[in-house]
Amino acid sequence: MADEFFWIIGAAIIDALLGFIGVFSLWISKANMEKLSHILMAFAAGSLLGGAFLHLLPESLESFNPESVLLFTLAGFVLFIFLETYVHWHHCKECDIHPFSYMVLIGDGVHNFLGGLILAASFLVSIPLGIATLVAIVAHELPQQLGIFGTLIKGGLSRNKAITYSFISQSTIIGGAFVGYILSGMVDGIALYLVPFAAGNFIYIAAADLIPEMHKSEGWDKIKNLTILFAGILFMWVLKVFGS
Repeated sequence: MADEFFWIIGAAIIDALLGFIGVFSLWISKANMEKLSHILMAFAAGSLLGGAFLHLLPESLESFNPESVLLFTLAGFVLFIFLETYVHWHHCKECDIHPFSYMVLIGDGVHNFLGGLILAASFLVSIPLGIATLVAIVAHELPQQLGIFGTLIKGGLSRNKAITYSFISQSTIIGGAFVGYILSGMVDGIALYLVPFAAGNFIYIAAADLIPEMHKSEGWDKIKNLTILFAGILFMWVLKVFGS
């Protein structure tokens, strides 16, 4: 268990550092940042789908009956519908600092805490599964953090405050990872239950958040994004083959 603990906390710290991704916006033009975010978004969609269908669900089906796996997958999907609905409800039209800025941070903090639980569960099942889960989470968090940083700036926060608050929100994954590790020693088999839950989360983010954004592109950009999505799936397949 000691080895798993260091893997879990190390992976969580790596993810937490993504909270500083907004720093790069200081040196990258807005046009290039937008192009980069589209590339990262398409790759994230593919890696999340690949992570769910090639890593998490097959692992779950080895431990549970299909009905239980589908139930927990559905629970992971539905929970994030409620979480995102709550975040998008809160906004105002004329404020120095819009309330949606804080709601986005709170929502992202909760999301990252749950991500920490999922990360811990994955590493406790197996190191290769944990690495695959980390790759999928990081691939998703890169474009998301760029988007959150832009949202905070649009909401009225200064660049320094946006970077600081974004990092604090992202760091909740460390707390989630620690809690997940502790709970695994108190509740027998909890890690296995969180794996299909994570799959539902991954599928929701890809299907509800990322792919609709990809559909907004036109012409060759649409084909390019689709190619990058398949590259993300292929990358997760390669991890599956060589990690087994």
